[in-house]
Amino acid sequence: MRLRLSVLCVCLLWVMAGLAAARAEPITIAIVPSVPAGSTLIAEEKGYFRDAGLDVKILNIDSMGKAVAFLAANHVQVAQGGINAGIFNAMGQGLPVALALDGGSTPLYHRILVRRELGDKIKSVADLKGRPVGLSAPGSTSMYEMAMTLATAGLTLKDIDVKHLAFSQMPSALANGAVDAALAVAPFTEIALRQNTATAWIDPEAGYIKTLPMTSVAYIVNTDWAGRNPEAARKLMLALARGGRDYCQAYHHGPNRAEMLDVLMKHRIATDRALLDRMDWQARNPDGAFNMASLTDIQDFFKRDGIIDKTAPPDRLVDPRYAAAAAKEFGPFVVANKGSRLAGCR
Repeated sequence: MRLRLSVLCVCLLWVMAGLAAARAEPITIAIVPSVPAGSTLIAEEKGYFRDAGLDVKILNIDSMGKAVAFLAANHVQVAQGGINAGIFNAMGQGLPVALALDGGSTPLYHRILVRRELGDKIKSVADLKGRPVGLSAPGSTSMYEMAMTLATAGLTLKDIDVKHLAFSQMPSALANGAVDAALAVAPFTEIALRQNTATAWIDPEAGYIKTLPMTSVAYIVNTDWAGRNPEAARKLMLALARGGRDYCQAYHHGPNRAEMLDVLMKHRIATDRALLDRMDWQARNPDGAFNMASLTDIQDFFKRDGIIDKTAPPDRLVDPRYAAAAAKEFGPFVVANKGSRLAGCR
């Protein structure tokens, strides 16, 4: 009789756990489709959300500019994409958003490209003065990277003719002479070089940006939702950080590189698998921790440049609990591919 009751209790516990999981509040994560988003996609593919008892839906968005409004209104609970002025502006205005985990940081492998026929005329940063230069969307961290580079020659963004272009448009803009230089990212850097229309010139992280490591991609969380659902938020960030560690192993060409490529191709992050495998991937902090000095410097730049009106204090920019929880949960990150000499993701 006692054995029968024990079995019944176990069964009831399983049923109750199943009902609790079924009642789990749905969570929506908005991502900008990109290679760094592979950490979120691999977490879904490998069942990390399911294992945590979370009901997660992933939504693709065009840009983080759109995500900020969705986040503030709690239409999505977390977003992953490029850090921009809109995010700092939202935090400065007191909206319920904060940076939660690093999703892409130094080395970024960004490059300033120069039109091939101008290679003998643009030799120093000062030579960019007055020239048309391609940068991604207004308020992007590309503006910060270029501004820091120009500052080494005593120039500002006002001293160049900024042309805002999608990264995908930069190779053709260089080819047809619409811009003389452009701050490009992979794979468009390689595309322009392969077309022989541009030469690789400056890496802004190589002595031009003084405050490193620099984060350009992050997970942003709705802090009101996280405050109401602290355990769900913690479990979600641990699942994302676990996916981030998978990404880091693939970044170092570890045993799971092919698996990550499969996931990225499945979700149409790229169409050319060989190029995807060959190109540079952004690194990141394996625990998701941020360099606060860098974030503050980026925010201050946006304020000085008149792109944002208000700044948020450092303790409003980041919720550090999630990276701390990841470090405690998973321990020190160990690169599986001992032969990797790549910086970052360590």
